[in-house]
Amino acid sequence: MQKTYIMLKPDAVKRGLMGRIIGRIEDKGFKIVNAKMFTLTVAQLEEHYAHLKDKPFFKDIVEYMTSGPVLGMIVEGDDVILGMRKIMGATKWLEADAGTIRGDFACSTTQNLIHGSDSEETAEAEIKRFFGE
Repeated sequence: MQKTYIMLKPDAVKRGLMGRIIGRIEDKGFKIVNAKMFTLTVAQLEEHYAHLKDKPFFKDIVEYMTSGPVLGMIVEGDDVILGMRKIMGATKWLEADAGTIRGDFACSTTQNLIHGSDSEETAEAEIKRFFGE
C-alpha cells in the first residue's frame, strides 16, 4: 500500500472546503490514516519549498502559507501518489481540468488549495517532516 502526504492549504481551510476535498479523496477509495491541523513555521516552509527559496515569489508563498492553519494528512491506497495528483489537478488553476479539486475550487495559482507529494521519495520526506514518521 503506497502512502503520500497531502496538505490542505490555508485557503481550503478558510473557505470551508475541507469536508468537500476530504470527500473527494475518500470517494476515490483512498484512506486517510493520519491527519492533524497545524500552522506552518517559516523554518518548515524554507525546508518544504527549498527549491523555490531563491525565487522572487517565495516571500508571497511564505506569507500565504503562514496566514492560517493547514490540514496535513497521510493518505494511502493503490497508486495513491499519482491518483492524488490526478484528482488535485494542475498547479496552475487555469490549467486544471473541471472535475479536479483545483479546477473546481481554486481561484489563484498561489492559493491553489492543496499540496500533494510528487514521488515516493518526496512523500517519505514530507511525512517525516510533518508527522515524524
